[in-house]
Amino acid sequence: MWTWSAYWHPSATNAGGWWPTSRRNDFNVLEDGKPQTIKYFTRETDLPLTIGLLIDVSRSQENLIDIERSAASAFFSQVLRKKDEAFLISFGEESELLQDYTNSANLLTSAMRDLRVSSGVGGLGPGPVPTAGGPRGTVLYDAIYLAANEKLKSEVGRKVIVVITDGVDEGSKLSENDAIMAAQKADTVIYSVEYSDPRGYSTFGISLGSSGGGVLRKMSDETGGHAYRVDRSNSLDKIFTQLQEEMRSQYMIGYTPLNEAKDGSYRKLEIKMANKDLKAQARKGYYAVKPERR
Repeated sequence: MWTWSAYWHPSATNAGGWWPTSRRNDFNVLEDGKPQTIKYFTRETDLPLTIGLLIDVSRSQENLIDIERSAASAFFSQVLRKKDEAFLISFGEESELLQDYTNSANLLTSAMRDLRVSSGVGGLGPGPVPTAGGPRGTVLYDAIYLAANEKLKSEVGRKVIVVITDGVDEGSKLSENDAIMAAQKADTVIYSVEYSDPRGYSTFGISLGSSGGGVLRKMSDETGGHAYRVDRSNSLDKIFTQLQEEMRSQYMIGYTPLNEAKDGSYRKLEIKMANKDLKAQARKGYYAVKPERR
């Protein structure tokens, strides 16, 4: 027998970020279409967090880096608490770890001074990331995979990746599905922030900035996160405020799967709310793998 659990965020279908106080009986959990018996249920409002912030520093984002630096610094100053940890990765032609795990907002802010347009030099850890040696542009999928698989997989508790990007990937060796799978296996939620500068694509005479929105929504939806978009009415500062509230307020549901096999297979999940006006913002599934020994 084993118990599977995750965090869920119920939200009103037509009411933005509002959510009600819910009870166990308000949720119905289905795994591969079969109803499951909920073993425990609780609402968490002060969750310890492990956060990986990934910032796109490709050439198309050059005019946005100063804004991202300022907003991210304020975000860490507000969100980090005693039991939280965070790390910072920039990605463009390469992925670079600018700050490893720390609870210090000051260290993270200091590391963000190194945010600059990617020149193809860098790496995660002691050497270059797997994208080295091939044609590159913006290695979004590789960066998410590395953050999930190399940084977050061995951590415990609530883990999130916050990625700020236009969503356009050019040159990753890994695919979008590889990135999603790595996050799911690491039990990590992806919160994406679509942020693009039309001036960054003027060289090509076309607008590429909006083409990544669908990719970002898919990665967030599949992992139980939320996809945001910066526009005239929704600044990056406002999004970070919404993100902080959402990451802190979650429902935790646990159940013992009827299918007890830890065979590595993918199990589809569906959370149905008793109140038809509500929907659960939750991951779409998980991989039934044995926990790694530490």
